[in-house]
Amino acid sequence: MAMRQSSKVNQHDGEPHEGGGLAERLNWLRAGVLGANDGIVSTAAVVVGVAGATTATGPILAAGAAALIGGAVSMALGEYVSVSSSADSQHALIAQERRELEQMPEEELSELAYLYEQKGLSAATAQRVASELTAHDALGAHLEAELKIDRDDVVSPWSAAAASAVSFTAGALLPFLTAVLLPVDWRIPVTFLAVLFALAATGGIGARLGGAPMLKPVTRVVVGGVLALGATFLIGTWLGQSGAVG
Repeated sequence: MAMRQSSKVNQHDGEPHEGGGLAERLNWLRAGVLGANDGIVSTAAVVVGVAGATTATGPILAAGAAALIGGAVSMALGEYVSVSSSADSQHALIAQERRELEQMPEEELSELAYLYEQKGLSAATAQRVASELTAHDALGAHLEAELKIDRDDVVSPWSAAAASAVSFTAGALLPFLTAVLLPVDWRIPVTFLAVLFALAATGGIGARLGGAPMLKPVTRVVVGGVLALGATFLIGTWLGQSGAVG
C-alpha cells in the first residue's frame, strides 16, 4: 500500500493544479500572445525576404498567403496533437481512479487520508476530511489530491487547435497586409516598423501577464524580429540581384 501511495504521489509531484479560473484563462491568453508572435515573425520574414528579391506584388502575395495559411494549419495541428495526448493521458488516469474506487474503496479512503496527513493534518483530522470528501465526491477528491486533475477541466484539443490557428493568423495578417497593400517604396520600411511595434506589444503583454518586468522580454522579441527580418531581407536581395529570382 505504501509503495502504491508513494508511486502515485511522486508521479504527479510538483505538477501545477489550475482549475477553470483566472490562472487558466491567463495561460490561454499567454498562449495566444505567443501564437500571434509566431505569426508575426514567420510571415514577416517570408514577405520581407520575397520583397527583397522582387518588387512584383504577385510573388509576395503568394508567398505571404502560403506562409500565413501553412503556418496557421501547422500551429493548429501541432496544438491538436499535443493537447490530444495530454487529454488522453488525463482521461486514462481518471478512468483508472474510477476503477480503483469501485474495486477497493477502503484502500482508496486510507490513501486519501494518508495524503492529507502528508500535508500536515493530524491522523484523526485527515481521516475525517477524507471521509467527508469521499461521501461528497470521492472521484473528485482523489483526482485533486493524488493527480492534481479536475475532471471537468480537461482541455478540448479542438478548442486548443482553433485558438492556436486564430492567434497565429491574427499576428500574420499585419505583415502580410502591409507587404501586399502598400506601395513598393513604402513596403519594406513600413512592414519593418509595423512588425517591430507589434512584437514590442506582444512581448510587453506576455511580460505583463507573467508578472515579469517588461524590458527584457520586449528587447528579446524585438531583437529576434530584427535579426529574422534582416536576414531574410538580405538573402532575398542577394537572390534577386544574382538573378536567381526572376
